Amino acid sequence: MEEKEFDVFVIGSGIAGQTVAETCAKAGKKVAIVDNREFGGTCANRGCDPKKVLMSLTEILEDAHNLKKKEILQSPKFNWKKLQQFKKKFTAKVPESTEKKLKNLGITLYHQSPKFLDERTVLVEGKKIIAKHYVIATGYEPRKFNFDGHKHLKSSDEFLNLKALPKHITFMGAGYVGMELAHIAVRAGVKVTVIDSGERPLSAFDKDLVKELTHYSKKLGIDYIFKAKITSLQKLRKNYKITYIKGGKKPTFKSRMLFNTAGRVPAISQLDLKKANVLFSDAGIETNAFLQSKSNTAVYACGDVSANGLPLTPLSGLEGHIAAKNILEGKQKKLSYPVIPSVVFTLPNLASVGYSEEEAQARFKNIIIKQGVANAWFNAKRINAPVYSYKILLNERTDEIVGAHLLGPEAAETINIFTMAINAKMTARDLKTTIFTYPSWVNDVKSMV
Repeated sequence: MEEKEFDVFVIGSGIAGQTVAETCAKAGKKVAIVDNREFGGTCANRGCDPKKVLMSLTEILEDAHNLKKKEILQSPKFNWKKLQQFKKKFTAKVPESTEKKLKNLGITLYHQSPKFLDERTVLVEGKKIIAKHYVIATGYEPRKFNFDGHKHLKSSDEFLNLKALPKHITFMGAGYVGMELAHIAVRAGVKVTVIDSGERPLSAFDKDLVKELTHYSKKLGIDYIFKAKITSLQKLRKNYKITYIKGGKKPTFKSRMLFNTAGRVPAISQLDLKKANVLFSDAGIETNAFLQSKSNTAVYACGDVSANGLPLTPLSGLEGHIAAKNILEGKQKKLSYPVIPSVVFTLPNLASVGYSEEEAQARFKNIIIKQGVANAWFNAKRINAPVYSYKILLNERTDEIVGAHLLGPEAAETINIFTMAINAKMTARDLKTTIFTYPSWVNDVKSMV
């Protein structure tokens, strides 16, 4: 069997893996990188970027709907097929350009899932690889299910590549992905059902704002089934028969497609990590503050697959830099996260940063809650926005902003101001006395605090 040696062997070609590979290659290390899917990772190929392109349609439809009978005489028409062609302009060249960039740095590329043979050796493409350092940056993959008919489940990847929209779509899971895709589909004229085992969508976000978002989603036409668990999926001639259990009963309904949006898990099932003596849990690979495996010092993990932090692309890039620095210079840089914002790209956007109301109450002696509905504010009124709310948390003793939760147009952008404010330990007064452009959505933060 052919045997090769490298200084650094990277598993995964998303932003975290690319960052490590490029940094180490530029430092003169002999580097290889492997991916069993298209090079470039989830976000660029089949996640954040293509999803946001499809959402451009829903943004236009939403604005037109809100201004109908005011400035818009009739709803715009759209062509889903042409929208998909437009989306491909952003994704089609990603794998090729990523591979070209890596090859130009002298990095060796492999296209298969590697398997660890022991703590220092992997097998890939029939070759035995021995490396001084391994970096696992494989990201997430859809959670798997074993109920009858589970093979008929479709993934979010398949939704993003639908050639035509069916009459009825069901999403199993009301997290980020399920909610975002449901908002795209329903605005495109699809009948949408969302089924989830929890009591509400988006359990990590502020319950008051989620309640408001759910109410608006229902008005759009999304049908929710909560506290329910799917038990079988039966293929019919045109539809699928979905059976679920709720309150001891087993109702059924029919849908043209069922998408698995019930969360994602670390993509480590094919790596044989036990042979590598790499500790892992349901949250991912267990690492120390240097992103080094707690049980195998030759292995690092960064990005979504690490048990640290949130599965966010900017965070993956940061972790990639940290892992690379520690490989090149020894254990020099510890993981230290700034305050990290999170967004659900429904319309309206739901955005959050800092402490939740419950966390703030537990951490500080007294907090001030600035909460309100802002539909009557100028920016909302000029586009006739139906939903615009906020909840800002202040430490009463210092007047510092410690949490911000927004629901409304441009919340995904406005939350960045609060992120900067919390990281800089700014007070409510600091924001109020800052001059922003007017009229702008960002200027609204002064009224929120």
